[in-house]
Amino acid sequence: MSIKLRDLIRAVRACKTAAEERGVISTECALIRTAIKDENEAYRHRNVAKLMYIHMLGYPTHFGQMECLKLISAQGFPEKRIGYLALTLLLNEQTEVLTLVTNSLKVDLTHSNQYIQGLSLIVIGNMATPDMARDLASDVEKLLRGGNPYLRKKAALATIRLLKREPDLIEHMSELVLPLFKDRAHGVLITGIQLMIEILDLQPDMKD
Repeated sequence: MSIKLRDLIRAVRACKTAAEERGVISTECALIRTAIKDENEAYRHRNVAKLMYIHMLGYPTHFGQMECLKLISAQGFPEKRIGYLALTLLLNEQTEVLTLVTNSLKVDLTHSNQYIQGLSLIVIGNMATPDMARDLASDVEKLLRGGNPYLRKKAALATIRLLKREPDLIEHMSELVLPLFKDRAHGVLITGIQLMIEILDLQPDMKD
C-alpha cells in the first residue's frame, strides 16, 4: 500500500545515509509504478504529489508524466490543481508529452470555474510552446478582453509568454494593452504595464 506524502517525507528525513534514502525512494517508486499500471485512480493525485517531491530530491520521475495529463483531464479542481502543478515541475518545453496538453488547456480556458481557468492560464504563462501559442492565442485573448479582473491579470501574464514564443502575434495583441491601463484593479494594471514592457522589448520600433 502506497503511503501518504507526509509519511514519505518523514521516512526520507529519518534516513541516516544516502543509500538508505535511495532505498526508501526506490521502494516508493516501485509502488507508484504498480499503481500506475493498475490504473488506480483513487490514489493518483497522492502519487503525483509524491512524484513532485521525489523529483525535487533529484530522482527520475519521467514514468509519471502521463499521470499528470490524466489528472488535468479530471473534473474536480483539486485533481486539476495537482495535475497542473506537476506538469510545470515534471515536464519542460521539450517534453513530447506536452503536445498532448493543448486540448485540455483549451477546454479549461472556457470552464465555468474561474479558478480552473486560472490554472490553465498559469501553465500557458510558464510552458507555452510556439505551437501552443498559435493554438491558444484566441482563447487567451477572450479572457484578456473579459470582465473578470482575476482572469484578465493571469491572461496578461500568459500573453507575455505567447508573444515571446510567437512574435507574429504582437501586432494583433498589442491593441489589447491600453485598456488594461484603465483598469481599477491594481493587479491588472501592473500586469498590463509588464506586458507593454515585454512588447517594447520584443519590438522596439513600436516605441515610436
